[in-house]
Amino acid sequence: MSRASDEGGPAGEAPAGQLRVDETREEAPAMRLDDLLKFFGVAGTRGHAKHLIQSGAVAVNGVTETRRKHLIRAGDTVAVGGEAFVVEFERTPEPDAPT
Repeated sequence: MSRASDEGGPAGEAPAGQLRVDETREEAPAMRLDDLLKFFGVAGTRGHAKHLIQSGAVAVNGVTETRRKHLIRAGDTVAVGGEAFVVEFERTPEPDAPT
């Protein structure tokens, strides 16, 4: 069952960073923690990200995370060295089908 989003979008679509009504957390876009730290420039390399994570310097949703392959999803809060940010993913529209 779908419904319109709270922001008036088409039925079944959710605001950026939120799950659709029919989408489970496991199906939602995700990114590995080490890749996320590198992507956002918190770590210069995945090796540096691995060191930060395994040394206990990274928290996800307020809990120390030592698994570099931990999947981060929209709405998760990641904190490193006193800085914290909330992760949001932007969906890329599906290409139009050929007519």
